[in-house]
Amino acid sequence: MDAEPAPAFVALAATHAGSDTLQRRRRLAQAAFFALFLLAPAFDLLRFDLTEAQLWFLGQRWSLGIDAFRAGQIGASEAALNILWRGFLPAIVLIVVFLGVAYRWGRLYCGWLCPHFSSVELLNDLLHRAIGKLSLWDRTRTPRAGRTPQRRWWPVFGLSCLLLGFAWAITALTYLLPPAVIWGNLVHGTLTPNQARFIAIGTAVFTLEFAFARHLFCRFGCAVGLFQSLAWMANPKGMVVAFARERARDCRTCEPPEGSACDHACPMRLHPRNIKRMMFSCVQCGQCLQACEHSQTTQQREPLLQWAVGADAVRETLRQRRAELDAARRD
Repeated sequence: MDAEPAPAFVALAATHAGSDTLQRRRRLAQAAFFALFLLAPAFDLLRFDLTEAQLWFLGQRWSLGIDAFRAGQIGASEAALNILWRGFLPAIVLIVVFLGVAYRWGRLYCGWLCPHFSSVELLNDLLHRAIGKLSLWDRTRTPRAGRTPQRRWWPVFGLSCLLLGFAWAITALTYLLPPAVIWGNLVHGTLTPNQARFIAIGTAVFTLEFAFARHLFCRFGCAVGLFQSLAWMANPKGMVVAFARERARDCRTCEPPEGSACDHACPMRLHPRNIKRMMFSCVQCGQCLQACEHSQTTQQREPLLQWAVGADAVRETLRQRRAELDAARRD
């Protein structure tokens, strides 16, 4: 009769399963938000119609009352209140909530919702299947268990870049012009010259960005990501990936012979065991934690990486600083 597994290993297996569940939930959130991104203009959930100079929000016309003021239907005081309550206040609330989430949990929007980042992850996987790298600019291959690069994935990668670029160009245009008109003109081949130029140029730009610069854009070119990172870096209690440095030697057998399963898993090409300021563009996707759990669980050990927030995050930062000081003294 087979021996029952040790209780500690059962707990590790449960942690392993929990990590996989977390990633499935993240993928589901990404897919749902990507669908919302594509369909929002069609249902007037959010778009600005240039033909009417009209903002649509949640299916309703969103007006500041300026036209009513010009027509003499409302006074100056009421117009000022409309601008305050319908313009400035919603924008301020949205910004405060968005940056408040980033202050506490980092670039959570990027890793869990952003349609661009979900496209980046898809293209990363396709390119890796073709050449074993996550970017055309990587100097060395990124090892993945059970995967051998195959050239037949090149056309799939190229076509995916083109289709995503086309989808983004069309969607961007529907945020500015009536979606029914754009899709109707596209289906019937009656696009206006300006519409055709916008789609052609947008498709080319997005396709090139997806093919060559998707990581660079996420790390250095995205203002939304930048402000999230700045808010997160300003909070010493913000959620970080904590590393059990006292067990650092366990990393040697992490993913032989290359090691560093967490480094290979990070879609932003970061080193998750690094100090917080070196993780400026971390998107809190948790893939490094999943890789660490998979590697350590197979060796019946607890993972070395975990999320820390609040006082635990402060202690992690202090440990990092002490390690830096010790290293400086030794040098």
